[in-house]
Amino acid sequence: MRRLATLLALTALTAAGPATAQDGATIYKRCAACHLADGSGVPGAFPPLKADVRALAATAAGRRYLALVVIRGVSGPITVAGKIYRGTMPAQAGLNDAQIASVLNHVVRGSSAKAFTAKEIAGYRAGGASLAPTAVARLQPGTAGK
Repeated sequence: MRRLATLLALTALTAAGPATAQDGATIYKRCAACHLADGSGVPGAFPPLKADVRALAATAAGRRYLALVVIRGVSGPITVAGKIYRGTMPAQAGLNDAQIASVLNHVVRGSSAKAFTAKEIAGYRAGGASLAPTAVARLQPGTAGK
């Protein structure tokens, strides 16, 4: 039932137009299924969305990588918090650029990273249109795809 309510809320967001900061928290509910409500992840299965993500959001290459993970998906190996994850995260189809910016801003809130914008996300989407999830994994800054 809760999943249905989340899907209905996401459908309403898509129809309503540009996403707001509060929408980021609502959209994040789809992420919480794996990364948990507090972003701590599940050891060995789903990486945490904490310090590593906030550090990535502070660099140009990291911002591109984070956006493409959401847009195109990612298939490991990736390294997060010093641990290797070999799973797959599907592309979050159905989210528009404003919604992706909103959910990324929700995840990195409290950091010094500048806010993601819909225009920025649109640029990453256009530039990464041909990337497969395995190619996105190799873009992870600092790991060279290891």
